[in-house]
Amino acid sequence: MANPSTSKGYVVRHQTEVEPVPCPCGSSTRIITAADTSQASFHITHIKDAQRHYHKNTTEIYYILEGEGIMELGEDEIEVKPGSTVLIEKGTPHRACGDFKTVVVALPAFQADDEYLTA
Repeated sequence: MANPSTSKGYVVRHQTEVEPVPCPCGSSTRIITAADTSQASFHITHIKDAQRHYHKNTTEIYYILEGEGIMELGEDEIEVKPGSTVLIEKGTPHRACGDFKTVVVALPAFQADDEYLTA
């Protein structure tokens, strides 16, 4: 499938065209990134006991695809399973515990320098 230019007002990319990269959450397949648009990013992330972190500028939406685990959100722990959707506002410390796959939509688009690890 051809990869159209963002100058045409859209991007089409298949998950298999993108190599996963290591991240504090496990590994992330970053399908739509800030290089495509500053408005939002779309990642499929394989969670493997993430490091606790927060974002100063980014709100995230997680949609659990497969597996189960716990999301630590601020001081709360929430069980997640396929079909669970979690909105994490900017500034909220969070981490995912377990082994599961999730879609992560970031608004505005994820920037690596907006990921702050916490103790």
